[in-house]
Amino acid sequence: MTTPTGPSSGMPASGGIVAVVERLLLSDEEVRISAPGPQIFDPNTGQYVPGPDVVAYEGPGLHRASGGPGVVLRLEGQPYKDDGDGRYLLFTPLSAPVAAEGSTVTIVKSKDPAASGRTFKVLDPGETGGMSVLRTTWMRIEKTGAAA
Repeated sequence: MTTPTGPSSGMPASGGIVAVVERLLLSDEEVRISAPGPQIFDPNTGQYVPGPDVVAYEGPGLHRASGGPGVVLRLEGQPYKDDGDGRYLLFTPLSAPVAAEGSTVTIVKSKDPAASGRTFKVLDPGETGGMSVLRTTWMRIEKTGAAA
């Protein structure tokens, strides 16, 4: 027995498992994904300065720690990326845009008061795939608690 699909999406017509997962997992937090805006010219200094951030997405999401710091093996004289702080995962609906590397994620609202206002940097572009029910994005904590 197969589930009827919509005309072109390949997804179940009723939203199926995607709708259930989004309703169960993405109802407790609101997140904002923003990217650096284009540089603007400052006539006072004659220099280009970073423009305001551009919001790519704001809406339901969920973040969680993905485990502690990894193990770092260093070869004598070889540079390596410092792996000192924990990594986190961000889950957003498939309808949300894919977060770009270097974007900032802010927890706007959360059931956990300590999470509200935390900001993270996106480590890699958000994951995509045919079997996905949520968009997954790897990130690293940038700053704890503050007003969003």
